Amino acid sequence: MSHQQYQECIEACRECATVCNQCASACLHEEDVKMMTRCIQLDLECAAICNTAAQVMSLDGEMSAQLCHLCEDICNRCAEECEKYTRMEHCRQCAETCRKCAEVCANMAQHV
Repeated sequence: MSHQQYQECIEACRECATVCNQCASACLHEEDVKMMTRCIQLDLECAAICNTAAQVMSLDGEMSAQLCHLCEDICNRCAEECEKYTRMEHCRQCAETCRKCAEVCANMAQHV
């Protein structure tokens, strides 16, 4: 499979990584940062895995399917955590973006 066939998933992963980093940064400025610890941690993990998945897919890498499965998992975990804080715009947006990315990754993993 060429990297062009991965394009939708690569773009979803890159967007998710960006939104997760923005969410983590915004969470650090919340009044009760300690309450946001797990959210921040999952945001950072999700961003790292999404970036890695996008990079490996762009190489048409052998581990693309496995990374798509891993990306789907971390995106769903991150979304679940962010959904606890949807009163905050950054968490609401992050949850939505993570759910979308998880769906795209799940579809991609089935076709790799």
